[in-house]
Amino acid sequence: MISTGELKKGVVIELEGDLWQILDYHHIKVGRGSAQVRIKFRNVRKQSIVEKTFQAGEKFPRANLERRKVQFLFSDGSDFTFMDTNSYDQFVITAAQLAEAKDYIKDGLELERISYEGETLGVELPINIDLKVTAAEPGFAGDTATGARKSATLETGLVIQVPLFVESGDVVRVDTRTGEYQTRV
Repeated sequence: MISTGELKKGVVIELEGDLWQILDYHHIKVGRGSAQVRIKFRNVRKQSIVEKTFQAGEKFPRANLERRKVQFLFSDGSDFTFMDTNSYDQFVITAAQLAEAKDYIKDGLELERISYEGETLGVELPINIDLKVTAAEPGFAGDTATGARKSATLETGLVIQVPLFVESGDVVRVDTRTGEYQTRV
């Protein structure tokens, strides 16, 4: 059980027969009455977002998620095939289940499969991923004093903003939580 005082972003709880991931929460104390907690949830299976209010101190059952190391093998349109690195079993996850994670997945990438009672819910990416720049707009000398940025397309098709010195063929490190450029590798 997890109390409203122990909440963290990313924790998955069971509520009303569904799995919900906490996206954000705020403690609210009004003049009279007890404190409340407003929680923003995402339904893990349906990807819908809901905001609900609870009394402070209320407890929720924490979902026991299983995490296993997997490796991405290939994609076939909207289906992505992975292999469990321990058992060598292969399984498929749809693009809809991967959501934004599909923009960072490249051949051979190792990540974690998240499942609940045998049902695959999705994957958890590493915090940083190195991706090759396939196309970048030209940068102009003299624009660097302003910290200017330009668009660059990465090997997975993701388009991010990068500094002007980054060119096609460079490898850049991207933060998977925010989708922002970190450094050139």
